[in-house]
Amino acid sequence: MERTPHILVVDDDREICALVSQFLSRHSLRVSTARDGAEMMRILEVGRIDLIVLDLMLPGEDGLSLCRKLRAQGAIPVIMLTAMGEEIDRILGLEMGADDYLAKPFNPRELLARVRAVLRRVGALPAAIAETSVGGRVLNFEGWRLDIAKRELKNRDGEIVILSSGEFDLLQAFAERPQRVLTRDQLLDLARGRAAVLYDRSVDIQVMRLRRKIELNPKDPQLIKTVRSGGYMFTPSVQVIGQD
Repeated sequence: MERTPHILVVDDDREICALVSQFLSRHSLRVSTARDGAEMMRILEVGRIDLIVLDLMLPGEDGLSLCRKLRAQGAIPVIMLTAMGEEIDRILGLEMGADDYLAKPFNPRELLARVRAVLRRVGALPAAIAETSVGGRVLNFEGWRLDIAKRELKNRDGEIVILSSGEFDLLQAFAERPQRVLTRDQLLDLARGRAAVLYDRSVDIQVMRLRRKIELNPKDPQLIKTVRSGGYMFTPSVQVIGQD
């Protein structure tokens, strides 16, 4: 039996929590709510959460700080809610490891679409709710091992390197198209999809974060090269294992 995805909504606004909880529950998702970071952490300790909808402005510890903590502890997908939708908030959220963002006020249907898109990317959405296309391939490059089915990256020493869903999707897009110049628009389509309503700067932020994790010297990247007026190129040769 397929497990219903469990969403945690963290927002101190009772009305938003109630609205989101009722709407997502009507669409085959299990929902819990928390009013602040402390309550969020307590819920995470006792149950499995598949995705967190996290408000930027919270009493006590803010959403950016909480997002940073979540990224240090694991790879639970995070959709950040921003009150004003300013670009600086979106950039900071992505830099802290958020997988997507949504500006308040928002349409619950748009939130549902984004939740489903992120769950689909991390393989947590049951086939009964959405189509899935997880392959059994493993992509090897420069001693790194990218397992597509497990959504797992291992370094040269066989250690797992934690990636956000956005970072994983971007690396997969690069590794599946090595030694080709990919524009930012192409990377948006390949790694995130136009439904996320992203912008060019977000690609640059994701590349920066990814370089920090896979490059020997992120300030002098050798695996992901910047192509002036073009985009980016993934330079290694890639060996594909287990491709049908």
